[in-house]
Amino acid sequence: MTPSTSTLPSTRPPTFEGLGVRPLINCYGTYTIISGSRALRQVSEAMVEASNHYVHMDELMEKVGQRLAELTEAEWGYITSGCAAALTELCAACIAGGDPEKMARLPDTRGMRNEVLIQKGHRTSYDRAFRLAGAEMIEVVTVADLRAAISERTAMVAFIGDHEDLGQIPAQEMIRIAHEHGLPCIVDAAAQRPDVPNRYLLMGADAVAYSGGKHLRGPQASGLVLGRKDLLQAAFLNSAPHHGVARPMKAGKEEIMGLLAAVEAWVLGRDHQAEWRMWEGFLETIRCAVVTLPSVHTEIRQPGVANVAPALFISWDKEVLHCTPAEIHHELYNGEPRIALHCLPDGLLVMPFMMESGDDLIVARRLRELLSNRPSREYASPEAHAPANVAGIWEIHTQYTRGQSTHSITLTQDGHCLSGTYRSQYSWTEVTGEVKGKGVRLTAVLGFEANMVEYVYTGSVEGDTMSGTVTLGEYG
Repeated sequence: MTPSTSTLPSTRPPTFEGLGVRPLINCYGTYTIISGSRALRQVSEAMVEASNHYVHMDELMEKVGQRLAELTEAEWGYITSGCAAALTELCAACIAGGDPEKMARLPDTRGMRNEVLIQKGHRTSYDRAFRLAGAEMIEVVTVADLRAAISERTAMVAFIGDHEDLGQIPAQEMIRIAHEHGLPCIVDAAAQRPDVPNRYLLMGADAVAYSGGKHLRGPQASGLVLGRKDLLQAAFLNSAPHHGVARPMKAGKEEIMGLLAAVEAWVLGRDHQAEWRMWEGFLETIRCAVVTLPSVHTEIRQPGVANVAPALFISWDKEVLHCTPAEIHHELYNGEPRIALHCLPDGLLVMPFMMESGDDLIVARRLRELLSNRPSREYASPEAHAPANVAGIWEIHTQYTRGQSTHSITLTQDGHCLSGTYRSQYSWTEVTGEVKGKGVRLTAVLGFEANMVEYVYTGSVEGDTMSGTVTLGEYG
């Protein structure tokens, strides 16, 4: 017999510090890898309230869809477990509709329309969200390419709103051509503002998907979809609590009500102009703290369509301040408190989007502290280290967290510079690198379609053996 919550013993909730996990000051942005945004108070309250009751999920989503339509002026609204989940569910709806027999077969799409047309400049690792539903990605560049690619196999047209400037075909043109052929056009606008009226829906898009844990400051594991009622309802049928291909992408009643609260706050309560002034104030505090240091240059950078907040770029002469952006970035992230910001080749970028009151003073103090009074030192050029000879064919054994691989590298060497070919069991790619004395660094990019990972091998050479570590981006 399970005890009710009222009879359970009272315990203190676990904390990050108690687990030995260090919180950070977020000057980086709403990235999932650093836990997205900080939920609004209204969101947390709505989630707690939702947890105290049981409801039928079909009825809940129907009423939430109606409420989202009222708030956003869209035909319908739908809440998912994230923007990427929304892409999978919408793609499944475009392929199988609400036909249970077809839905049961996904991701096996034999006999169904399964091609997703997308611009080459819009290819990202989120292609996987479409492929999970059984889609095949068809790449186009020009309007002529798009028209030529449309066939009886085409299920939908995808437009990545956050990459608007990376493709030749504007959103409105993609939508218009899709509709000429009776095809839905889906827009991924994960990091954009879900303003009312919606710019993509005004263009005629059939569905637009947003992250719930970015601009909206809703639950991190949530996503918002606005668009055609029939398409969004079919997407829901392909997902939990139903048993379609997206069944694992469950949005619970807590996430649904939490994101609804975030949308209500966005439309009815948040002062977006005041937020912008607050961000500008944070950046001014930091700028004033560093701009008087020798050789330091600052610049306010305005956003594009995504991650809509101003940002502060800070650069300096490394010979004057005796440090590089990478070194300062490392010291900020590993110091106390931990501070996360962007490290660019020529400077640091502060994004105030997720900063809280008082964070600006801490960041300003730490940046000035780290940039001041550093001991003088020389930055050696690669020529200062006589290189080992590593030209030739190498067999490379890599041990992963689980499993291993055996690949090969053919290297040519020109002084300190390395180039050549890297071959895996699936493909080959170029490899580049450098050798300083016995130290070796090699870089290659491997993966599938747009899901690519940079392999960076760092180690040393002893005779006919090289050994060291490989970093795999987000994979450790």
